[in-house]
Amino acid sequence: VNENLPRAYADGTDIDARSEMLAAGAMGAVAFQKGLGAIHALSHPVGAVFNTHHGTTNAVVMAACLAFNRPAIEDRIERAAAYLGISGGFDGFVARVNELNESFNMPKGLAAMGVDPVRLDELTTMALEDPSCGGNPVTLTRDNTRALFEAAL
Repeated sequence: VNENLPRAYADGTDIDARSEMLAAGAMGAVAFQKGLGAIHALSHPVGAVFNTHHGTTNAVVMAACLAFNRPAIEDRIERAAAYLGISGGFDGFVARVNELNESFNMPKGLAAMGVDPVRLDELTTMALEDPSCGGNPVTLTRDNTRALFEAAL
């Protein structure tokens, strides 16, 4: 994904890049068996209430969710960053996520996608009821989930 998503985005006729993204998508589907987490728990209710694109919503909340989960995932993200040749460990990985979001013209937060902060309590309730919530490495509570939505705005 790190190498091929920018290529496939820049040139939709790049069959090699698209093939690699197909393989990455299949690997991602296999990873679902381990459980999802906060990214999807936040994205599902946002999509349901505000009719946002799921992949875009995932991308927009990803950096906030990585920061939230940092105490539980930092070592794994640092290993992933090193494997991918991303310098700076955890912070470098998050910077790469933000760089990709910017290069793909992703909205700069949920508010830019039309999410009304007045509905955060409702979204928080929905996120905590989402089955993805249980797969998050840091336990999601009403307070920290609402704070996570606020951080993602």
